[in-house]
Amino acid sequence: MPEFRRRRRSFLQWVDQGEKQVAMLLTVITAVVIVAALVQLTVKVTLALINTDQDAYWLGDGLIRVLGDLLTVLIALEVLQNITSYLRRHVVQIELVLVTALTAVARKVIVLPAGSENKPQLLIGLGISSIALAGAYWLVKRSMQPGDSARKHQSSTEQARLYLDGDQCAPPDDDDQPEAATDRQH
Repeated sequence: MPEFRRRRRSFLQWVDQGEKQVAMLLTVITAVVIVAALVQLTVKVTLALINTDQDAYWLGDGLIRVLGDLLTVLIALEVLQNITSYLRRHVVQIELVLVTALTAVARKVIVLPAGSENKPQLLIGLGISSIALAGAYWLVKRSMQPGDSARKHQSSTEQARLYLDGDQCAPPDDDDQPEAATDRQH
């Protein structure tokens, strides 16, 4: 029986290391995409400012395109934050995922093209998505309020560890250490 546990632990360590490598690769790719999008957006806005023939660029569809591009970069930054947060804590932060999804739906609503009012399924879908994500975010925030006595004295990492199998293969890092008592009360 000890041999089986040792093999299982070795396999889980291998899977954990592979998962970390993939997450780091995704972090690098996302950072490159963000830098490229930021450079492209900066060049686009700078050229629009320099070119005086396009006074109307900052009104109507031009403004919507710029806002859409800005929100796309913001969404990419939030995805990067999700990945790096997972690398640090080895826990998916649902609140951060919901905020990213809400931003993506808001971007879609902002950049809706003219004539979208003739597509009721699209509008209903976006409305339901917005309400569902906002409701989920509200529930998550409500469950994290300090009045919840069962979770009052545990950090989110400790709560996740209680949920996960007790046979963890990754050694804890500095972020996994319990917070000071004064930090828990805030």
